[in-house]
Amino acid sequence: MKIKAAVLDGIGSTFEIRELDLDNPQSGELLIKVAASGLCASDLNAIDGKRKLVPFPAVIGHEAAGVIVEVGPDTAGFAVGDHVIMSIVPSCGSCDYCASARPNYCSTAGNAMSVGGLFDGTSRLSHNGEKVNHFLTVASFAEYVVVPASGAVVIPKEMPLDRAALISCAVLTGYGAVMNTAQVRSGSRVAVFGCGGVGLNIVQGARMAGARTIIAIDVTDEKLELARKVGATHTINASTSDPIAEVKKICGGVDYAFEALGRESTIQQAWGTVDVDGGLILVGILKNGATLTLEAGPFINEQWIKGCYFGSANLKADVQKLVKNYLNGHLFLDELISERIGLDGLNSAFDRLRAGEGARNVLVFD
Repeated sequence: MKIKAAVLDGIGSTFEIRELDLDNPQSGELLIKVAASGLCASDLNAIDGKRKLVPFPAVIGHEAAGVIVEVGPDTAGFAVGDHVIMSIVPSCGSCDYCASARPNYCSTAGNAMSVGGLFDGTSRLSHNGEKVNHFLTVASFAEYVVVPASGAVVIPKEMPLDRAALISCAVLTGYGAVMNTAQVRSGSRVAVFGCGGVGLNIVQGARMAGARTIIAIDVTDEKLELARKVGATHTINASTSDPIAEVKKICGGVDYAFEALGRESTIQQAWGTVDVDGGLILVGILKNGATLTLEAGPFINEQWIKGCYFGSANLKADVQKLVKNYLNGHLFLDELISERIGLDGLNSAFDRLRAGEGARNVLVFD
């Protein structure tokens, strides 16, 4: 079928809207009409070359929701018309990681992503007979996508799809970092460095976990105000105040510090706020080959550091829990959407993301 999509030809280039050919879904795959796709820092990392995530040319986009149009052969549990959230963590069910109950690290999915394809290594996208690559097996800056069924989760139809798209990545990562990776205890003290799409959902997760002190740190008052709305008890503008000194003034130090920017300077600041027996959780993604230098003294106080990938999410269970929390008013998503755009607004929207403006821009289709 013919579809309209935003194609990126290489690192540093701009999106071009093209008509592409999209093949039918194969075994274990779904054809989905995209309703909405959030603009994420991981997309920007690929666009700007911070991380090598996909060969080019490619259709970027991965934080998405839509409606199933066709179910591929031998694909159980889905029906045409189902509303679904799509994810970057499909799983084959048979590799060593899947067999050891770590499907988020599925090697089949990882290999597919590295070659810009789906599980069989091939692409369903082409332009004038030439391959176009899938980004992270999703490629959602397009009217329609073919994705592995294991990366899709059926959701209730009363869930608005533009808000559902955010759950696909930013919400799962931020909420999961709190609930799954760090396992924040009720009554804890929490600091969150960086209040973009993921950081704001770390704040939300901390609120939902029952943290008594939630300190949001950013350099823009707009994001700090939003952090207050979704659960922060205190805010610090790091452009005008020393965040380490301010955190210690507020609560003496934190049990959990989350860094959601992927920058050595803010990781060092976050580490400086951690109290005895507390931990630093690295949620932001550093560029390829990056190294860190941290003060070693705090280790004597049994302070610790832990990485985080996709919020250590249990895809199907966590998605259903988050959708339920939104529908019952416990999870705030409407407040996170800064602007809704069309395909022709992607380039300027990513410029705003680079500048740190807004929380989440969302690409929407009629």
